[in-house]
Amino acid sequence: MKKVKLENQGVGPFPGMIVGATVNERPTYTTVGAGGCACLEPVLCVSLMNTHYITEGIMRTGSFSVNIPSSRLVKELDFCGTVSGKNTDKSGLFTPFFDQTGQAPMIAECSLNFLCNVCDKTEIRGFTMFFGDIVAAFVNEDCLINGKPDPIKIDPVIMMGFSYCNLESVIGQPFSEGKKLNNFCG
Repeated sequence: MKKVKLENQGVGPFPGMIVGATVNERPTYTTVGAGGCACLEPVLCVSLMNTHYITEGIMRTGSFSVNIPSSRLVKELDFCGTVSGKNTDKSGLFTPFFDQTGQAPMIAECSLNFLCNVCDKTEIRGFTMFFGDIVAAFVNEDCLINGKPDPIKIDPVIMMGFSYCNLESVIGQPFSEGKKLNNFCG
């Protein structure tokens, strides 16, 4: 298959995430396209511009949430990334809920939520990459099959290039599909 070189290397796919934090004692949210698992331990990372309003809250409280919206929340996901919490109060956009292990608001309307306490951070090119120990995780009950989160029912938004996408079907299982290449001797 012939490859075509892309002009924009940051095309994705990236999970659509809404990060929550408390700033001036109010919940605020922003859309993040740069983040995900940081390592094999339960640590998530999110990258935020140093000038973002929410960055101040994470620095002050040491806590943030990562909320995975379903595709039905694509308007809210996009809105959170296009307006600043400095100028627009986003606290009423969602129903916040809290866990006693952190100070960040999580979003009840999102299918999957993670509460993280900052364990490390690093700056790169005007952004701060926050690494957070996951101290609590929640999933909507209707997104479970046999007690485990079902990605199809969670229906995450995937950001790819200049599009939002969703999942249509499961095509395989991690640490399993590669075993089907048992005749390959690299």
